[in-house]
Amino acid sequence: MTSTAPPSAPEIDQRGVALGLLAYLWWGLSPLFWKQLDDVAAVDTLGWRVVWTSVIVTAIVVATGRTNELRTVARGTKARLAALAAAALIATNWGTYVWAVGAERVTEASLGYFMNPLVSVALGVFVLHEQLRRAQWAAVALASVGVAWLTVAAGSLPWVSLLLAGTFAVYGLIRKVAPAGPIIGLNLEMVILIAPALLLLTARAQSGTDINGDGATMIWLMLTGVITAAPLVWFAAAAKRVPLSIIGLLQFVAPTLQFLLGVVVYNESFSAAQLGGYAIIWCALAVFAQDQRGHWT
Repeated sequence: MTSTAPPSAPEIDQRGVALGLLAYLWWGLSPLFWKQLDDVAAVDTLGWRVVWTSVIVTAIVVATGRTNELRTVARGTKARLAALAAAALIATNWGTYVWAVGAERVTEASLGYFMNPLVSVALGVFVLHEQLRRAQWAAVALASVGVAWLTVAAGSLPWVSLLLAGTFAVYGLIRKVAPAGPIIGLNLEMVILIAPALLLLTARAQSGTDINGDGATMIWLMLTGVITAAPLVWFAAAAKRVPLSIIGLLQFVAPTLQFLLGVVVYNESFSAAQLGGYAIIWCALAVFAQDQRGHWT
């Protein structure tokens, strides 16, 4: 009687991992940019972020001669529904984060970005039936312990964290299975969000509560398009190339960098309990990184 070896996990696309890592490095360092807009109301930043992201992505589509592709994809019911769902999720994610910052719940919001990878891994395994090697399961288990540790340290059910984690993880799932590519998909999402954003900014202007900044402020707001579009395109491209479970594990890079910026650059305080949770998550990342050696194509 012969025994059959269990199926091995598929080889991982090195370019896809690199694109995902680049996106999370960008997001991890993004506080350096957003700090330049501290004097602008969060709701105005959100509105202008959508507007300038739309401008950037549309310009890319036009410059690369892909307007016909955009029209063709937009005719498909599946593509339109995927774009609508993705737009709703990313808008909810951005809006929740903006509200959390205004409500002085930044710690709870940050915890969401540590929870987010675990949700992505769960979606990859249970929805897309992706397979993990033993070392990857060990990394997931360690990361879960670290997130649970941080959740307990927070002292209450972090619903803001759960909402942030869930919306972006499901957004990643949709971007992976959607028929549209990274640029076209993001363009469709921004087409959906541009009208609400313009209505928001118009209402703010009519009420006299819009921004009253100088030329430098407007330049920073214009740059929000690049800051937002670039990592989203890289993320969507990575999600197409590598398993969602691997994307989930890579996501720990961003909140780790944000943590280091907060402590080292911005002198934010943190407890010994929080440091313990981060240390466990970093161990999980080390296990994952070691496992990837020899498995990239």
